[in-house]
Amino acid sequence: MKYQLVLHDDLSEIDRLAEFMETLAEAESLDPAAGFNLHLALEEACSNVIRYAYPGETGKEFRLDVVADEHQIQFILTDEGIPFNPLENAPEVDITLSAEDREIGGLGIFLIKQCMSDVNYERREGCNILTMTYSRTQ
Repeated sequence: MKYQLVLHDDLSEIDRLAEFMETLAEAESLDPAAGFNLHLALEEACSNVIRYAYPGETGKEFRLDVVADEHQIQFILTDEGIPFNPLENAPEVDITLSAEDREIGGLGIFLIKQCMSDVNYERREGCNILTMTYSRTQ
């Protein structure tokens, strides 16, 4: 199955993402824990696009394409914002430290990597493309 959601660079769009993910989880018969984790990862990725892809601009769109089969679900997040590879130079996160002792940043990418079996970034034709794959056997 294929699904698509077009979002705008406004944090209120996170509510639409939540509805989309709830519908997706039901359509794909995901268990509640998997649905929750995927929603969390997608919310983090989308909120990063909303906050950072279009500095000083408003009214921009970006797209989430989802391709699901019996083995995996692939989430492809595409924006035309400034070039940014979230996987490059992502700090290593020491989750054994208290929140006060940890460096600021990096938890979002850490969370995405924990929820997905594979995460890749590419810049192609003026677009940032973040591909996140969830293995159903994970």
